[in-house]
Amino acid sequence: MNIVVREATLDDAPLIAELTRAAWAGKVNVTSSGHRETAVLVAEHLRTGGGFVLLVEDAPVGSVRWLPLDDDADVWEICRMGVLADFRGQNISQHLLEAVIHHGLAAGIEEMRLAVRSDQPRLIDFYTAFEFELAEELEYSHANPLEPPPLVMRRMLRN
Repeated sequence: MNIVVREATLDDAPLIAELTRAAWAGKVNVTSSGHRETAVLVAEHLRTGGGFVLLVEDAPVGSVRWLPLDDDADVWEICRMGVLADFRGQNISQHLLEAVIHHGLAAGIEEMRLAVRSDQPRLIDFYTAFEFELAEELEYSHANPLEPPPLVMRRMLRN
């Protein structure tokens, strides 16, 4: 299986919005804003932070984005990571997470954070394998106020 992760460009905004909606379908609670993802929002995220697209045999099957915190550009929040249903269970989402981690290390940022929805606690073990730790004292800045607050995890990249 030929797996490639490439950095997203602004031209990818419609593709990433479509991938996010498709990856969320039937997997994430319908109240999640990911079901209403738009190319406009994706483009804003790509301009402010960045993203990656996951390709399998040259077909786009997943994506991830990151945004610097408004009050601390040395901290990135990873958001909207998703892989299409037909490609789950093959451990390919790790390629997206590894790409963001390596990008953050190369950029010299201090910390990465991500949120785990309260209805998806099994993801905690996945992220723990990549040295993320629960940080109950933190709040996720992009949390949906209509849902239970997500669990925040962090990984320090430098001390």
